[in-house]
Amino acid sequence: MTAEVIARRALDMQVCVPDDWTDEQVKRFADQDNPCGTEFGWDIRKQGDALLGGDNERVACEQKAGHVHIVLDA
Repeated sequence: MTAEVIARRALDMQVCVPDDWTDEQVKRFADQDNPCGTEFGWDIRKQGDALLGGDNERVACEQKAGHVHIVLDA
């Protein structure tokens, strides 16, 4: 199974990617077909960010074994 964009908004996006991908692989995938248009590109929302609401930065996908959901900000 491959990576996919689950949701795309103006300033954030959620992706479903293999759980062994590094942060750099995730950001490269996000920028590949969905460039955010900011100077630094997409940035992974990290643990402790209030916008995560206490959730982990990598959440297991319920439909795809071995995949996680990650939120990125522009």
